[in-house]
Amino acid sequence: MPEKSAIIAEAARLRALFEQAGAVPVETAILQPAATLLDLYGEDIRARAYTTTDALKGEQMLRPDFTVPIVEMHMAHGAEPARYTYAGEVFRRQEDDPERASEYLQVGYEVFARDDSARADAEVFALIHRILEPLGLRAATGDIGILMAAVNGLRTTERRKAALRRHIWRPRRFRALIDRFSGRAPVPESRAALLAMDDPMAQAGPLIGLRDESEIAARIAALREDAKAAPISDAEVGLIDAILAVRETSLDALKQLRDIAKDLPAISAAVDQLAARLEALEGQGIDVAALHFEASYGRTQMEYYDGFVFGFTAEDRPDLPPVATGGRYDALTRRLGQGREIPAVGGMIRPGLALALGEAR
Repeated sequence: MPEKSAIIAEAARLRALFEQAGAVPVETAILQPAATLLDLYGEDIRARAYTTTDALKGEQMLRPDFTVPIVEMHMAHGAEPARYTYAGEVFRRQEDDPERASEYLQVGYEVFARDDSARADAEVFALIHRILEPLGLRAATGDIGILMAAVNGLRTTERRKAALRRHIWRPRRFRALIDRFSGRAPVPESRAALLAMDDPMAQAGPLIGLRDESEIAARIAALREDAKAAPISDAEVGLIDAILAVRETSLDALKQLRDIAKDLPAISAAVDQLAARLEALEGQGIDVAALHFEASYGRTQMEYYDGFVFGFTAEDRPDLPPVATGGRYDALTRRLGQGREIPAVGGMIRPGLALALGEAR
């Protein structure tokens, strides 16, 4: 890995390129309120974030990314449309791979605009594509919005659809829920025994934890309601599996998804958005016929994205994380904007990796 001074210089160069594209440079605090991140990601965030406690501000986390604080800043007082760029360190705990950096620089480009989401997606991707083109990286794209639309179109309860949406970014949990809701996997014995009781609380011991008796009773009632719901049909499960199996060049993927949409019309609007994005990318000089698309791309590492996603990787260095990633996060602006929202898309480059790969060429 290059010296840190060289990485800082490369970060400054990249940020200058984003400024030339019209972005306003911004800074965010290194210490971020833990409550916001926990609300967004749940307790899972603790496994990859450094936490500390402040006597006045409560639990804090070393900045795990820039997108959340930038969205908060924009939703509080940003003009529209807006383009921002940043450069700074993020911090990620590494418990499984000691070779992965726990502290590294990111340089990013974020676009908040209402007028044309496909054009904004193409703008961000194409800009990063041009910057990284000398490195010969492999670009891959996906669209979480297509899978979300498929879940929303299932003929099942809203409670089940909400559970599936919540776990789209956890493929194993998502599959386990699909299997359970379709009847392919049995209800766990402990849960079945609980639901068979006339009054589960009658044999309960002292309450332990944060939930009171009414919350526990509501949860049991929800489980009983779910147990009575009809299973998701094999045909619908097959359509979900067909979407997840799409891994083609973009134009071939579009054809496959249009065929699936004939049997699952709920994804038609999302597929049309994919078509508009490909047209916009072509207008930016991207060879969409060669651009890889994977419907499940980003599901293990891009939790706040809910639409277009992309990444750039070095094919001859599978040991390295992506040099750049990004995507659309409209839902995040809605959650952090307390009901207000604005379409938003962004991407980030890791200057240390880019510099190292450039030096190796």
